[in-house]
Amino acid sequence: MITLHKVVYLLRSLALISLLLALFALIFPIMVSVGNPIEMSENRQTDKSEIAAEEISDRESFDESTVIRLKRGESVIELTMAEYLTGVVGAEMPADFEHEALKAQAVAARTYTMYKMQADHSSNHPDADVCDDSACCKAYKDDEQLREKWGVSYAAYIEKMRNIVSSTDGEYLSYQNEPILAVFHSSSTGKTEASENVWGNALPYLVSVDSMEDGESVPQYESVVTISEANFRDTIKSGHADADFSGSADAWITDTKYSESGRLLTANIGGVTVTGTELRKLFDLRSTGVEISISDDGVVFSVTGYGHGVGMSQYGANAMAQNGSTYDEILSWYYTDTVLTNAD
Repeated sequence: MITLHKVVYLLRSLALISLLLALFALIFPIMVSVGNPIEMSENRQTDKSEIAAEEISDRESFDESTVIRLKRGESVIELTMAEYLTGVVGAEMPADFEHEALKAQAVAARTYTMYKMQADHSSNHPDADVCDDSACCKAYKDDEQLREKWGVSYAAYIEKMRNIVSSTDGEYLSYQNEPILAVFHSSSTGKTEASENVWGNALPYLVSVDSMEDGESVPQYESVVTISEANFRDTIKSGHADADFSGSADAWITDTKYSESGRLLTANIGGVTVTGTELRKLFDLRSTGVEISISDDGVVFSVTGYGHGVGMSQYGANAMAQNGSTYDEILSWYYTDTVLTNAD
């Protein structure tokens, strides 16, 4: 039998349940919109990571978005900075060099290219930013040439070069907020050369510094060129008609002057002044790190190192990397007072 007391109890229970349902109906949408605090924190963290990744991606897009005009023979082709630098590093530096040395090479090559892209720095080829003539700009090899050069090691080396370039994407050396003339050479005489002793223009970031090449690990670090007396005389007179070779060959060459780095600056030859750089070109010497002597076979050039000697020594950079130096340390050593900068 249902008593009045039970009816009242049931009504109160139903009222309480209705109230709870009403409250839940009000609170549930708010809970859904706010979400779990822990999940929200994770979402916010993910958003920050995505933003950071996007910023990095934007920053690292410089090489892929920058187009280079490259003169090859009579043609001008366009390619990205990333493609161009892969071909330059592959052509200019041995692929089995240390990673940090190769990274330093990539930054130096990018810097040089950015310098050449500025107005009036490409007067030899106004229709292009750079060319593939190493005597004018920097050596470059396309994919087919790299396949031929590396042979069975192509797959490993091309991946290595691409990774080297991408790991330094957009990085260049600046001096007073401008890209520098980041020249480099194969091997020095134990010291690099100051720019004014080669090109007559003193640049504060291209001064003579010690370079730690190990002559035993550098191919043809020392070389000898012997020229017959007749050939030597005729070659000098082709550029200096007033040179006098009437006396003994032992008296032809006098007053040799050398730079701090041990490179020949000038020599008095047959009564005229000839620079070391000119002698290097005339007789196809590997560098101006040369001593001249006379033998029964003719004029003997004893040469040390390879290249003009200014800026970074590639074999010196590799020796530094083998000793634990990072690529930025290598760059700051060879290019004094410069700043490693990220391109916008």
